[in-house]
Amino acid sequence: MSKLANIDPKARIGQGTVISPFVTIEEDVIIGDRCWLGPGCTIMKGARIGDAVQIFPGAVISAPPQDLKYRGEPTLTRIGDRSVIRECVTINRGTTDRNETVVGRDCLLMAYTHVAHDCLLGDHVIMANLATLAGHITVHNWAILEGLVAVQQFLTIGEHSFVGGGSLVRKDVPPFVKCAKDPLSFAGVNVIGLRRRGFKEDEIRLIEDVYRVIYVRGYNITRAIEQVEVDIAPSKLRDRILQFIRHSSVGVIRGMIE
Repeated sequence: MSKLANIDPKARIGQGTVISPFVTIEEDVIIGDRCWLGPGCTIMKGARIGDAVQIFPGAVISAPPQDLKYRGEPTLTRIGDRSVIRECVTINRGTTDRNETVVGRDCLLMAYTHVAHDCLLGDHVIMANLATLAGHITVHNWAILEGLVAVQQFLTIGEHSFVGGGSLVRKDVPPFVKCAKDPLSFAGVNVIGLRRRGFKEDEIRLIEDVYRVIYVRGYNITRAIEQVEVDIAPSKLRDRILQFIRHSSVGVIRGMIE
C-alpha cells in the first residue's frame, strides 16, 4: 500500500490488495482481497468492490449520480469479483430508485466507458471503449456493447446479445441477437458468441427459428409472438425470448432494413 495514496481510515481494504500512488479512497468503502488499484484512480463513498478486481489509472468509482433529483441519499456502487475496470472509466452510484449501481462478476469495462446511476450489469458483460449507459439500464449476462455505443435510459439489453459499434440504442435489445445500423435493427442471431459459450447447435437453430418468425417474416410484434407459439413448441429458450419481448415497456428493436 503506497504511502502516497490518500485512504480514509474508515475504509476497509482486503488482504493482498495493492493500492498504487495517488489513489484516493473515501470513507464508507469496502474493497475485497487481491485487488489492484492503479495510480490516480478514485474510489468514492458507497463503493463495494469484490475480490480480484482490477481498476486502472484515472477511473472514478461511485461518484454521486448525475441526476438533479439526487440529494445526497446514501446509495451504493457494487463491482463483482474479477471484473476489470480500465482507464478513465466512470461508474456513478445509485439513487433512491434502485439504491445501487451494479457491475457483475467477470465484467470488462474498457477505457472511457460510463455507467450511470442505477444501472444493473450482469456477469461477463463487456463494454468496449467509449460505450455509455444512461441511468436505470439493465444489461443481462454475457452481453457485449462495442465501442461508441450509447444506450438511452430505462432500457434493457438481453443476455448474450451483441450491439455493433457506434449504435444508438433507443429500444430494448432481446436476448441472443446481433443488432446494428441506424435506426438500430436486428442483424441476426449471435451465433459465434453462443457457440463460444457452449450452446448446442440444435439450441442455436431453435433460437434462429424463433427470430425468423419475429423479425424476418414481416409480422408486427403481436402477430409474431402468436405465430411463434403456433409454429414452435414450448421450451426454455423460446419462452425466455417471448417473455423478454412481452415484458418490454418501451418495445424492442426493429427488424431488418433493406
